[in-house]
Amino acid sequence: MTKRLQVLLEDAEYAALQKAAAARGVTVAEWVRRALLAARRLESSGEVDRKLDAIRTAVRHTGPSGQIERITDEIERGYGGTGG
Repeated sequence: MTKRLQVLLEDAEYAALQKAAAARGVTVAEWVRRALLAARRLESSGEVDRKLDAIRTAVRHTGPSGQIERITDEIERGYGGTGG
């Protein structure tokens, strides 16, 4: 299903949109759809930036390192397991 969106523009603004659309060989409606899609992508990049900041913060911390088998063995012993 499609929905209609009405946007009121001044004559000069609309003329600028017509020129931009014509330069790309598309209708004004298609140009606006593409512009809105691009704007939505920019909005969602805030989430990506937040996640990248969290990763950057996490890698500044130190923690156990070494071979995974040794680390899991130490963890198991810490829990009272039967590790090596």
